[in-house]
Amino acid sequence: MNGQAVIFFLLFCIGVLILVICGQWAFFRAGTRKKISGMTGELKKILDEDRDSYLMVFTDQKELMGLAAQINRLLEKHLKTKADFNRSEIASKRMLSNISHDIKTPMTVVLGYLEIMRLQGGGDVVMVEKAEQKAQHVMELINEFFTLAKLEAGDMDLKLSKLDMGSVCRETAVGFYEILTEKDFQVEIALPEEAVFVQGDPEALQRILLNLISNAIRYGWEGGYLGITLREEEKAVYVDIMDKGKGIEKEFAENVFERLFTMDDSRSRKVQGNGLGLTIARNLALQMGGDILLESIPYERTTFTLRLRKYMQ
Repeated sequence: MNGQAVIFFLLFCIGVLILVICGQWAFFRAGTRKKISGMTGELKKILDEDRDSYLMVFTDQKELMGLAAQINRLLEKHLKTKADFNRSEIASKRMLSNISHDIKTPMTVVLGYLEIMRLQGGGDVVMVEKAEQKAQHVMELINEFFTLAKLEAGDMDLKLSKLDMGSVCRETAVGFYEILTEKDFQVEIALPEEAVFVQGDPEALQRILLNLISNAIRYGWEGGYLGITLREEEKAVYVDIMDKGKGIEKEFAENVFERLFTMDDSRSRKVQGNGLGLTIARNLALQMGGDILLESIPYERTTFTLRLRKYMQ
């Protein structure tokens, strides 16, 4: 073999070696990118779904193993922080529930004494009646706080059963007949003749409807209209409570479900509520696997929609 052939052979071997090295490097890089992409996707799922889990990585690359270990340390701290927050929140809600319960007893006694004074004619009867009304309002507010605290602390046991939602709507609407007639409301009720069954607690459903209808009357009185519609889909049942009053601006749409939020109307303090009715209603709906939605066009139509699970045989 002459010198030129040897040189050519060496160059050929070097070229093959370079190709092999480049191929291995490209393969290694592609594998690393694939593993990093998989880690990114898994981490995104954990965060998006708020899962209590860690990042699992199957690799023999020390760098990726180290990265996964540090990510899992962060996830562990996140889980601990979330657990501490949940414990603190539950403790606060139970404390509020206990305080509300403790306040109810003296307020009941105060109301009893005021009623005795009114019946016996002791003192200024008008002033006693006013004091009794204020005390009764405070008592109602305490009861609402007590109910909300029990709901949020998970201490309220709802018993779900098969219920005819049409019957629940009819029974609840009848209770408002007098006030609607007195205020000369136009009432439209559209309920199907056949039974529409849902999974729900009877007392909870009635309370939700009472709150929604009361809210429509209190804040939608200017429109002089109340509509109640019951409709169903394949897996859900919807109850729409509509009014044509002043409505709710888009920036406040989600706030109406927050505690103590009220639409302040300086023209009429009579329309003020305690800001807990819609919060309680939504909490009850959520605990039954449903929700309450809101759509509002001021002075045209405001609709609160109760969504419930349809009873599936």
